Amino acid sequence: MPIKIPAELPAYNVLSKENIFVMNVERANTQDIRPLKIGILNLMPIKIQAENQLLRYLSNTPLQVEVVLLQTKSYIGNHTPIEHLKKFYRYIDDVKDQKFDGLIITGAPVEQMDFEEVAYWEELKDIMNWTKTNVYSTIHICWGAQAALYHHYGIPKYGLDKKLFGVYKHWNNYKYDNLTRGLNDLFYAPHSRHTEIKREDIDKIDELEILSESYEAGVFIVANKDRRQIFITGHLEYDRDTLKNEYLRDLNKGLSIEIPMHYFENDDTNSIPRVTWRESANIVFGNWLNYCVYQNTPYNINEIK
Repeated sequence: MPIKIPAELPAYNVLSKENIFVMNVERANTQDIRPLKIGILNLMPIKIQAENQLLRYLSNTPLQVEVVLLQTKSYIGNHTPIEHLKKFYRYIDDVKDQKFDGLIITGAPVEQMDFEEVAYWEELKDIMNWTKTNVYSTIHICWGAQAALYHHYGIPKYGLDKKLFGVYKHWNNYKYDNLTRGLNDLFYAPHSRHTEIKREDIDKIDELEILSESYEAGVFIVANKDRRQIFITGHLEYDRDTLKNEYLRDLNKGLSIEIPMHYFENDDTNSIPRVTWRESANIVFGNWLNYCVYQNTPYNINEIK
C-alpha cells in the first residue's frame, strides 16, 4: 500500500530503501480516493525510531493511508530534536474536532510508576476518552495497553520479579478472528517490560477477549468484542536490533540486565539477532487495517461515533 507521509519525514527515505511503497503528500492529493486516516500518538522518547517501526508495518492494504503524528502537550521529552517535533507533530487540541479511522497509542518507559504519577496522565486520559467517539479502532501497545485497560476497565498492572525481556512464543486463541487470522499456531513476538496484566482480571470483564497469550510472557493481545479497542502487551513493531540496543544501553548505564531471552543465537551477544516475528507483525497490523478498520469504518469519516 502507499503510506501518505511528508517526503521530509526521515521514515520516507528509510522505507523507500526497503521497497515499501511510500507516497508524498503532493502525489497523494492527485488521487481521487479517501485514504484511511491513521493517527499515531507517539509516547516513546526516541520518536523517530518509533515512527520508522510503526510506519513499516502500516503496509498491508491496497488503500492509501494518511498518517498524522501526535504528541502530548503536557510533557515533551528531550530525546527527539525539537525541530522535528515542530515540523511533523501535532497536539490533540489541533485535531480534537476531527475523526480518525484508526489510532495507535505507543508504549512509554514509565511502567514502573503509578499511572497517576506520569506527567501526562490527565492528558492521556482525555485522549483515551476522545478515542471512544472520534476514532473507529485504536491499538494500544505495551504500557499504552496497560494504561488503557486501567483507564477504561480498572484493570491493574503488577510488578514482575525481573524484567520480561526477549522474544517469546505465543499462541492464538481465536484462529479465525479478524485481527489474528493467518497467524501460525505458534508465533513469536518481542517483549520488554517490568510489569504485567493478569488473565484473571481480564476474565472478569465480559466485553474483553484474550486473543493471544504465552506461557512465558502471559497475556499478549486483548480486544473488546467489536475490535474498536485493542491492547497488545508486547512489541511486534520492534526492529531486529531494538532489544540488542536496549540491552547495551542498560549495560552502559551499569544497570542489572539479563541477556534477552530467545533472541541471540546461543546467547552470543556478538551475533546478529534473527528476526522471528516479522511475519506475525505484518499479519496483525495488516489485519487491523484491512478488517478491523477498512471493512467497518464509515466511508464518510464524519459518521464515526
